[in-house]
Amino acid sequence: MAAQKPRTGDGPLEVTKEGRGYVVRLPVEGGGRLVIEVSQEEATNLRDTLAETLTK
Repeated sequence: MAAQKPRTGDGPLEVTKEGRGYVVRLPVEGGGRLVIEVSQEEATNLRDTLAETLTK
């Protein structure tokens, strides 16, 4: 039987390349993670949008 890991929101934002897309794991308040898969184009758009926000 495999050991189960606790589901906590602690930890950093994680992005991994899987197949032709990227999987983003966002820690959320209250525990757990929001997991989304984005394409290369979506990841680039997200990066550009966040960079614009940080420079303002």
